[in-house]
Amino acid sequence: MSFSSDVKAELCRSRIQHICCAKAEAFGALLYCSQFSSESVKIITESTDFSKRLPSLFRKAFQIEFDEINQTNTASAKQIFLITNKDKLNRIWNAFGSSIEDSIAHHINFALLEEKHCQLSFLRGAFLAGGSVTNPQKGYHLELVTSHYNVSRELTALLLDLDYRPKDTTRKSNYVTYFKQSDYIEDFLTALGAPISAMAIMNAKVEKNMRNSINRKVNCDTANADKTVDAAQEQVLAIQKLKDNGHFTVLGEKLQETACLRLEHPALSLSELATLLNPPVSKSCLNHRLRKLISLSKEEHKS
Repeated sequence: MSFSSDVKAELCRSRIQHICCAKAEAFGALLYCSQFSSESVKIITESTDFSKRLPSLFRKAFQIEFDEINQTNTASAKQIFLITNKDKLNRIWNAFGSSIEDSIAHHINFALLEEKHCQLSFLRGAFLAGGSVTNPQKGYHLELVTSHYNVSRELTALLLDLDYRPKDTTRKSNYVTYFKQSDYIEDFLTALGAPISAMAIMNAKVEKNMRNSINRKVNCDTANADKTVDAAQEQVLAIQKLKDNGHFTVLGEKLQETACLRLEHPALSLSELATLLNPPVSKSCLNHRLRKLISLSKEEHKS
């Protein structure tokens, strides 16, 4: 199952308690389904849980049954719910405060969504019929898709009133309202009745942040190790040049001791090498001696 399917399954576990909420949820589903016109209602879904919920939802909202419930084909899990009966269509349109003969374009009837629980029921229906959400392991994206321009604009207004900040775009002949911020997606799913799915997004975000933090640390450690190796190689080459040119023996006792230790332990860091000196010295002191050896090597090379 996809993450969207899991979310819809969780949403469908919410009980339909009030007729007003049933109408609001059905309203959202109709405005975001495949077809809602004066001729027919067609709702197509791949969600098994939504398929089970739809008949009882329409029964409670409108006291009607679907005329047909079909499966697209044996290889597909899509279910098609159809209503073509004029009396049933009239009952649906009238429930939303409009006339099947007079309506030209669909709008959200905000008079049906005065209470917040009805607003959230409407959004739940819209998501169940025309929504999807990306697996949080891959990215953060939740969208609601409708073929009705006015509905898309009015949905944005509704979401803004609920303190969400959606974005919108068009895709072919459809209008898309979407979120890409994980925080908004988490809050949206929690409000609609899918807190477990919202928690899955939070957990995925924590895992990603930890993974990124570990990768940054590893990359930083690798870069530092590379610098240490490069510096040690430069020091070894400089000391070797001083020995080859016969200038090693004229070095001071401390510089000779430092040079010998570096040749014996070319892989050690400055901190580790500093502890081997007798007596031990600070890292900055050791670094000063090694830089002095490199400088002497370059001077001898010039001469």
